[in-house]
Amino acid sequence: MEEFDIKYWRRRRDVDSSINIGQDAAMTGSLPSEDDFKAMTTAPPEEEPITKSTAEIVGETVKEQMNKAAKEMGIPVWAIYLIVAAVILVVLLITFCCIRRCCRKRRTGKDTKKGMKGAVDMKSVQLLGNAYKEKVQPDMEELTENAEEIAKEGEPKEEIKLGKLQYKMEYDFNNSNLAVSVLQAQELPALDMGGTSDPYVKVYLLPDKKKKFETKVHRKTLNPVFNETFNFKLPYADAMNKTLVFAIYDFDRFSKHDQIGEVKVPLCMVDLAETIEEWKDLTSVEGDNGQLGDICFSLRYVPTAGKLTVVILEAKNLKKMDVGGLSDPYVKIAIVQNGKRLKKKKTSIKKCTLNPYFNESFTFEIPFEQIQKVELLITVVDYDRIGTSDPIGKVVLGCNASGTELRHWSDMLASPRRPIAQWHTLKDPEEGDKKD
Repeated sequence: MEEFDIKYWRRRRDVDSSINIGQDAAMTGSLPSEDDFKAMTTAPPEEEPITKSTAEIVGETVKEQMNKAAKEMGIPVWAIYLIVAAVILVVLLITFCCIRRCCRKRRTGKDTKKGMKGAVDMKSVQLLGNAYKEKVQPDMEELTENAEEIAKEGEPKEEIKLGKLQYKMEYDFNNSNLAVSVLQAQELPALDMGGTSDPYVKVYLLPDKKKKFETKVHRKTLNPVFNETFNFKLPYADAMNKTLVFAIYDFDRFSKHDQIGEVKVPLCMVDLAETIEEWKDLTSVEGDNGQLGDICFSLRYVPTAGKLTVVILEAKNLKKMDVGGLSDPYVKIAIVQNGKRLKKKKTSIKKCTLNPYFNESFTFEIPFEQIQKVELLITVVDYDRIGTSDPIGKVVLGCNASGTELRHWSDMLASPRRPIAQWHTLKDPEEGDKKD
């Protein structure tokens, strides 16, 4: 319809123009020339409408933008085309790599499933014993779940060797004294990074554990020689109900001391009338062995200023004191001389935890001439809003201490102005410590 209208108006325009030419000739009295006559009688050729496609329009727009960008950046147009081509190539490569990776994962997953359906994993079969090598096991989930039970039935467990300990016992009937000697240990397991251990031995009697002795720490050895003797005042009538315990630990200054093993000797099973000297294999520790927990703190002494700084860092694995299986621990620090508490301080209370973190510092003024005469008493207490707070355990340090406590105190004095941090195992509190 549009084409028809255009043709119609063009023809009418030509007719009007020819009429105008004839009128002009009549008015002037001259006839039209041959060319004018041809123009009046001959219609001009029809012009095709100029239409552009969307692609051409987009191309021209892109070209204009490219030229504009080239002028702004001050580079030739061909450089712009080269940059665009490089970007498109990189995008195509990334897309190709992603598609290829996805296809590879799917293919691998299918191959794995086929392998699991058609074959048996021989590594898993070897864990189950020789009896299962000849059987076909298509369900791998059931195979994994039952692996431990089948291993227990088919293969005997290897016993873990913890080493052995040599000790000696002599009982003096006249003085009711039991002399216990820790002689040496051999073939201890390595618990340190360097393939060695720092062993020491705790000696005590069950069930009371009121008095504990500790040997010196032997550095970096798996075959320590102790040769230390400890004496227990023990009536013969009470000896039959006691069990002598040798507990071997690996000393670690910056973490909890790991127990390697222990040897238990029921005194009712031995003849105290004779001197007993023998080797015993170490056995693993059962349960928590009635331990009260461990505490870590640092000591720093400045002789010129006469100041002792105690930083209570943290405690671990404290004894459960509340009904809910937790505790509300805090720490009391006291300076003791001749059984009398001269100065005392305490930390904040940590609610409902067996592993409290304190990081609290306390300073005591103690002259250098007095530092050799005092003791440092650190007690972990369970706070109770109603009633008396109960002590969980304590650590006593000073020149009269022994074992790790004496070593920590000696290291502090040997390194003035330098904080020395160490873990300690809590010991049973005395009745006098129950007063807050």
